[in-house]
Amino acid sequence: MSADLSPAATLWGSEVPFGEPSELQGQFSPFYNEFHQQWRAKCRRFVEEELLPHVEEWDEAGDFPVEELRLRAYAAGIYGATWPREFGGTPPEGSEGQWNGSWAATKVDPFFDLIMWDELARCGSGGLLASLFVPTNIGLPPIIVYGSTQLKERIVRDCVEGRKAACLCVTEPSGGSDVGAIKTTARREGDVFVVNGAKKWITGGLKADFFTVLCRTGSETSGTKGASMLVLEKGMPGITIRRLKTQGWWASNTTYIEFDNVRAPAANLVGEEGNGFKYTMVNFTHERFVLTAQAVRFSRICLEEAIAFARRRRTFGQRLIDHQVIRHKIAEMASKIEGTHRKVENFAYQLKCGLSEDRLGGYMALVKVDGTKCMEFCAREASQIFGGQSFTRDGAGGRVERIYREVRVMAIGGGSEEIMLDLAMRQAKL
Repeated sequence: MSADLSPAATLWGSEVPFGEPSELQGQFSPFYNEFHQQWRAKCRRFVEEELLPHVEEWDEAGDFPVEELRLRAYAAGIYGATWPREFGGTPPEGSEGQWNGSWAATKVDPFFDLIMWDELARCGSGGLLASLFVPTNIGLPPIIVYGSTQLKERIVRDCVEGRKAACLCVTEPSGGSDVGAIKTTARREGDVFVVNGAKKWITGGLKADFFTVLCRTGSETSGTKGASMLVLEKGMPGITIRRLKTQGWWASNTTYIEFDNVRAPAANLVGEEGNGFKYTMVNFTHERFVLTAQAVRFSRICLEEAIAFARRRRTFGQRLIDHQVIRHKIAEMASKIEGTHRKVENFAYQLKCGLSEDRLGGYMALVKVDGTKCMEFCAREASQIFGGQSFTRDGAGGRVERIYREVRVMAIGGGSEEIMLDLAMRQAKL
């Protein structure tokens, strides 16, 4: 493995074909410079030192030292990388002032964000990432962008620096992707809101200190116009939390949360009453970008593991890789991965050039569908190449087995494939 990280490096990282993005395997790219490559090396070092040695143990246990690891990630310059400096953020060198994004009110080149999520996904456990990084990543932006000065001063820095965590509470048992159908209510009583209802599939809710909750403050028929956003806090009487058993993402601390007459100060209202749906939207496009970047890297892991296995496995007198049917499987996997990766890069490039997230929402929705279908295809084909090895949770096919378990949550979470396709067509005005 070459130590040269310059944009024109001939090889860096995995030497398995298609095991890395093309600019790390000898091709040129217009998107990256030496600062991007330094950032990639920093992220990779964190993953290899802090995550990879423990990921199997943590996944099997369904838990890990979240609070300790948040602090270690912050000290490494990773956890605070996408947040504003004024709140303790640690943007990478060379990343600032290159675009005007909105998801965290930062001005960080989106290719640094892409590199970070691509590298973090090398751990091969979406559940670990979902619990460690994602809750605050989606629970904090509405507060930073729309919250009062008082809310920001009290909440944001502790979350950015990893001492505490926020999570986003939108999805409900009865509504799923239909955000406008939320039933959790917040009734105003003088200087407090009284909150009743339930939220389901809340990522990282078990370890959260702050709950950014979408509530109905209007009538039952008010739809999205009657939604508001409130910050509820750990320890408030009436909040009940229980863990959900999940197919994949075992370490994600996926949570069911009930609110029974929870009294929250009116000062915990994010922005203006009735604008909660708008505040929720600040997250969605970026969340899909993050999930897709992870899905593409998980697909690469499946491909990389399958190639390595097929090179050393012998069947019917020759290496498995020498069978034409296996080579065709690998070719199709590589084609889907490279095509989807280029689409993710195009999204980042459009943002960097100043195109708004609103205009890119439909495009990113389509790319997320491509990403999760690519992941599903690669997990299946890699599993076929491994055979029985990918049916067991340890041994040669263990990483593929874990990724296969996570296919459904990636295809449904953050907006199901069906919802994404419909969103894209609506934005296209069809």
